[in-house]
Amino acid sequence: TDPPKPTVTLQPSRTQIYSGETVTVRCEIQGGERAQWTYEWRRGQKNIHETSSEYRISRLTESHGGGYSCRATRSSSWTEWSDSTTLRVTVPSKPTVTLQPPWPQIYSGETVTVRCEIQGGEGAQWTYEWRPAKLNTPPTYSEYRITVTESDSGGYSCRGKRSFSRTEWSDALTVVSKPKAELRADRTAVPVGGSVTLTCSVSPSSSSSSSSSSGWKYYWYRDGKSYEALTNGQISVSEGGLYSCRGGRGEPVYYTEDSESVRIDTTVSNRPVVTLYPNWSEIYRGETITVRCEIHGGDTEWDYEWETNSTIKPPNQNEYRIRSASSSNSGNYRCKGRMKSSQHNTTEWSDSVTLTVSDNKPRPVLTVSPSWLSPGASVTLNCQVEHPSAGWSFYWYKAVPDLSEKSSSYELLPDGSGTAQDSYIIHGQTHTAGYVCRAGRGDPEYHTDHSQPKFVWSAGQFVSLCPFNELMLGHHFYSPGFRPLKCHLHDNH
Repeated sequence: TDPPKPTVTLQPSRTQIYSGETVTVRCEIQGGERAQWTYEWRRGQKNIHETSSEYRISRLTESHGGGYSCRATRSSSWTEWSDSTTLRVTVPSKPTVTLQPPWPQIYSGETVTVRCEIQGGEGAQWTYEWRPAKLNTPPTYSEYRITVTESDSGGYSCRGKRSFSRTEWSDALTVVSKPKAELRADRTAVPVGGSVTLTCSVSPSSSSSSSSSSGWKYYWYRDGKSYEALTNGQISVSEGGLYSCRGGRGEPVYYTEDSESVRIDTTVSNRPVVTLYPNWSEIYRGETITVRCEIHGGDTEWDYEWETNSTIKPPNQNEYRIRSASSSNSGNYRCKGRMKSSQHNTTEWSDSVTLTVSDNKPRPVLTVSPSWLSPGASVTLNCQVEHPSAGWSFYWYKAVPDLSEKSSSYELLPDGSGTAQDSYIIHGQTHTAGYVCRAGRGDPEYHTDHSQPKFVWSAGQFVSLCPFNELMLGHHFYSPGFRPLKCHLHDNH
């Protein structure tokens, strides 16, 4: 009879063995004595240089995998080739460190369970190595409970081993320093009859993980006292106060640092008004002006707050007196009030008022009517200044020549100091004369420059007509009795 067909067996009998392990391959002939046979081996279609009935492969690699078959010969008689038995050599996958609970991040000070998972390695008898190796646990467990510290900032990683097989080290599960909660408000004042939404969050907040999967519960505080605890990090509040929050999770509860505090005010119905005193549309460099915040309604005492885009910021008082204005004070001003008795109650912002400060010094323009007059007639002087309604009073002068200085000084006309009217009447003038005016306003009083002189000519006198229509020589004024050389004398005109 034909010799029986041999069978290939593996020891251990698993068809999946990890790289680094050892396996024994056997060729068995039913009822045959092994010593009487010579063996031939092949893996796939490739012969293997091996003649014994079994052989040992130490430290398997992926190249040892494949279908093994054998046959045997005795007295020039060959058996059939055995059926192929497949040896699968598996390279163990890189493990993963996971958390229980499955939070996306762990923080120093938290107590958590860490777990080493080898994908596809279930059922195999792994032992485990961990790093850092200072953990007070035998290094053979796949999971254990730890309280993480910031000194472990490199994170925690693991690998599995069995006999001579080792996995790669897992990626590290990183530890982050103690987090701080962040508080945001959609506005800083509760509108009349409305509410403000406050949002508390703990970074890093991944867009792919909801706050609930991070395990946080949010603890809210108002004016330093416990206010509310929610799993949702958002609340609506309708009362003013100093709000803060923090996150907590785990057992025992691990708390983040407190957020920065956010002041939420309650808006009251009183509305402030900003006024300028005096109320001039434009003021000039050096003038004095007061910006005032007025809050109407009740006898409440207020603290004041200003907002301006001018270079110089006003102090937080109800009025700001600018003693010598400059262009740095130009800008928009608005104010609001905060109750002294209840610091969380504030008014709305007032409307803005614009203050414009000009660096130019104004110079009025003097006109005289008539400029030629019969002896004894009246003369009307008129002084015009920019922004004529802006609180000006007027000063009237006669130009008195000083021959030694070749210049003029100004002599105040009778009752010509600080008149409310911008005109002045001179009765019974008989001689040619020059006049000037200037304007002033405010307290302390600010003065414009003097106007250019204007002359009234007396028709009854000989007057000199020089190249200009005024009696002047070298830009200095002279009396009508002075006769400059090279000027012609004319009668009447």
